[in-house]
Amino acid sequence: MRLPPQWLVAPALGAVMALGHAPLGWWWATLLAATALFSLMPPTPRGATRWLWLGGLGYFGLALVWIVQPFFINPAVHGWMAPFALAFMAGGMALFWAGAGLAARFGPVLVAVIFLALELLRGWVLTGFPWAMLGHVLIDTPLVQLASLGGAGLLSGIVLGVAALLGLAQTWRGRMLGSGVMIAVLAAAWVWGAARGPSDMAQTGPVVRLVQPNAPQTEKWDQARALFFFERMLDQTATPAQNPPALIVWPETSVPFLLDYPGAAFGIMADAASTHGPDTQIGFGVQRLDAGRYFNSLAILDTKGQVGQVYDKHHLVPFGEYIPFAEWIADSPVGGLAGQALQGYSPGPGPRALDLGPLGRALPLICYEAIFPRHSRIAPRPDWLLQVTNDAWFGTFSGPYQHLAQARLRAVEQGLPLLRSANTGVSAGFDGYGQPLGQLVLGEDGFIDIALPPALPPTPYARWGDVPIWALLVLLAVSLAAARRFR
Repeated sequence: MRLPPQWLVAPALGAVMALGHAPLGWWWATLLAATALFSLMPPTPRGATRWLWLGGLGYFGLALVWIVQPFFINPAVHGWMAPFALAFMAGGMALFWAGAGLAARFGPVLVAVIFLALELLRGWVLTGFPWAMLGHVLIDTPLVQLASLGGAGLLSGIVLGVAALLGLAQTWRGRMLGSGVMIAVLAAAWVWGAARGPSDMAQTGPVVRLVQPNAPQTEKWDQARALFFFERMLDQTATPAQNPPALIVWPETSVPFLLDYPGAAFGIMADAASTHGPDTQIGFGVQRLDAGRYFNSLAILDTKGQVGQVYDKHHLVPFGEYIPFAEWIADSPVGGLAGQALQGYSPGPGPRALDLGPLGRALPLICYEAIFPRHSRIAPRPDWLLQVTNDAWFGTFSGPYQHLAQARLRAVEQGLPLLRSANTGVSAGFDGYGQPLGQLVLGEDGFIDIALPPALPPTPYARWGDVPIWALLVLLAVSLAAARRFR
């Protein structure tokens, strides 16, 4: 049986759109393919819905291909799940695109408006998954500075605006006019973005050392290898520096013991940190047990070996750190791939900043939490963002680089420096403009010392979040509906 062309063309166009994401960063391919996807979209709701779902299937199938990696950590047990996980995620995310096709009978502009609204809703529905938003393809361009005004929603609106004006115009004259408008707008935004941040920000703040032990997930919890990686982090911590660090950051779940049962480890860690002075602290990712429940946490250790502030991750990964709704049956969380033993993690109370003295107030983000813009907007405003993560789960191709790009986007949105320590990489730092302050290579062990820059004044996005974008979308939808009614 011969398949209709749309079953091949739409997924192919969606896959080309995905090439704009890290590590390739071919944003121009996304714009061209998105234009073609909208241009060839059938005019009927049924046809448009099917077409956009197929396009989304190709897009998310390639953009989220890294999602199979966790299942190959223990392939004998979980490997068979990998293709089903990718198909489920790609097909499920594509439903958000398909929803926009239902508005096809009301005109192509409304399709684009609803498309953007559904893109934003992806960050909320079923705990949310705003990975691979269309606007993320612009993170490595000067246009990323627009995120300080409207976040990832505004960047996605730019991509959709190009596709809508060029792909949905009914005449060649309309397409030429749309091309001229978009070229002018993009050129102005590009110049503004390129000029927004200084070429070199003064590096005069306190120094933070980011440690990258490069522990492969297959070896991370092996008893003999875990001790080796722990000693590697101790060596990286104690290495002398011209400008001694005030804080040394170890990645997510970096130590092979529970916070409550450290043995002599805290004293050994404190001795390593004290080589830099009596006030150097260590921030380290650790699992802890409290009242029979496990938490994925970040703890602060002083040079006396005393644990002070502790932050518990509050936005957990469904099926990775817990199984949704399983506690209704088991009366306790049930673990996913990354859960402690057979029991999953419990969520912490919510985002909160840690007072690190001369380093100011740092807002911790543990791994997955950094992909949600709302978790970086708290009051009172922190001085900087601190991410610890274990991207060994994401493989070595696209996952770690896409995660890094989203962390950079959070810095631009909030106008805050962001430093991240990643187990296998990429450990890096960004200032409030999203400009790199230094980074380590993926898949290598080492450390990097970064002088913490000051925070920028609160950005419009830091003040209002997605409210202006939602208000504009509602206004556009109402205006289009009214114009159609009185036509």
